[in-house]
Amino acid sequence: HRYCQVNVPDELLRDLLPGPVTLVLKRSEELNKDLNPFTSLVGVRIPNHPFVRELARACSGPLALTSANISCQASTLTVSEFQDLWPQLSLIIDGGPIGDVQSPECRLGSTVVDLSVSGKFTIIRPGCALTSTVEILKQKYGLIPESA
Repeated sequence: HRYCQVNVPDELLRDLLPGPVTLVLKRSEELNKDLNPFTSLVGVRIPNHPFVRELARACSGPLALTSANISCQASTLTVSEFQDLWPQLSLIIDGGPIGDVQSPECRLGSTVVDLSVSGKFTIIRPGCALTSTVEILKQKYGLIPESA
């Protein structure tokens, strides 16, 4: 609530987070202006991975992260899968695999949904949790899908 404007019930947040869903919301004035400077929106994700959640708890503010892959390439699930990027990185922490490395679905990334407009949602990226996310948004909360 501190870094973005939440216009959905807290129960909806609890239904989707933590998990493989990224919520796009309107950013608040308190969020660092250098983060996504050309948009009024920000993506919020709370992964359901013990290591990442412990790391987030240890930090005093939000973590600004990106995927460990080059844009449009398949998502990586282990540190060895992006070793071609290692020379460009300052730090690599191996917290273990982030999903079933045999599952193609795990490589789809999170489902990204824009909830910045009250009463509506827009799927930005289908990702690995599309069906369950849309079901929760439509059936449980009565949100209306908008085309991207």
